[in-house]
Amino acid sequence: MTALKNDTFLRALLRQPTDYTPVWLMRQAGRYLPEYCETRARAKDFLNLCKSPALATEVTLQPLARYDLDAAILFSDILTIPDAMGLGLYFAHGEGPKFERPLREEWAIRDLNAPDPRDHLGYVLDAVSEIRRALDGNVPLIGFSGSPFTLACYMVEGQGSDTYQQLKTLMYSRPDLLHHILEVNTRAVTDYLNAQIEAGAQAVMVFDSWGGMLSQAAYLEFSLPYMARIMEGLTRERDGRTVPRILFTKGGGLWLEHMAASGADALGLDWSIDIGEARRRVGERVALQGNLDPSVLFGTPETVAAEAKRILASYGTGPGHVFNLGHGISQFTPPDNVRVLVDTVHGESRRYHGG
Repeated sequence: MTALKNDTFLRALLRQPTDYTPVWLMRQAGRYLPEYCETRARAKDFLNLCKSPALATEVTLQPLARYDLDAAILFSDILTIPDAMGLGLYFAHGEGPKFERPLREEWAIRDLNAPDPRDHLGYVLDAVSEIRRALDGNVPLIGFSGSPFTLACYMVEGQGSDTYQQLKTLMYSRPDLLHHILEVNTRAVTDYLNAQIEAGAQAVMVFDSWGGMLSQAAYLEFSLPYMARIMEGLTRERDGRTVPRILFTKGGGLWLEHMAASGADALGLDWSIDIGEARRRVGERVALQGNLDPSVLFGTPETVAAEAKRILASYGTGPGHVFNLGHGISQFTPPDNVRVLVDTVHGESRRYHGG
């Protein structure tokens, strides 16, 4: 593999010294970019876009052509695993992802098996390899997966939800069945991320998008332990470098100390917590990634720059900060404001790194 020209992101995740704070954005390849919309139109369908390594490579690289980002993230979807399990993923126009066969019966839950990623998710692994070659060592490539609990939410609900009624009914009436789903998902996610690492991913991230809707007791039973098992089971070194592991629970600010003990190298933060306070709470155990409110990017360029500076100042001096949004970038974001954000972070952060 080509030598990495910019490893600032990887070093920051491992709390090693850097010249500046690296920045990338969750969902940085997306509908706010006109070139992405053009590629998606050519693909005809979101799943076609995800399942074509060539098109996935194309959209992964698009934000890097516009902005001086410090990492690329694989273009895919967190629901590829349950789709590979045979639940029948489809995207209804204007309604988001849905499953034809959600898990509602005990027999279906008991029959659930972790797919072999090389047999059932080869298109993702091919995309990882193709993207890594196309990057030519300019910046690292991030692989990712949904968390076992977040995947279970979709698998039981059959779609996104505001109430999680089906999932919470299962959790409080048949916790044994939910634990079975989580066991299978944990094996599947671990195998999937290790296959991505083998294919070329240089860091991996677990998205626990729905874990924050749990009580603390439920989070510590049904979400965090399974993510900790994934952290333990991941390939630690590849091509002579440590492969950093990022854990992100949206709404998880109350449980940072527990999350810091999960085995992750870095924690993603949403915008509901001050990053300086988070740093004080976790100490030197993990790096922190975040945590600009994505809606700030709807504001003026001056506001974007001011909010970026505020977060940098709150984190303070020293290593261990990867600048990011507190969740995925909105499709309504003005692309020029993203340039303001990236340039501000790169320019203003040097003072916190002795530069």
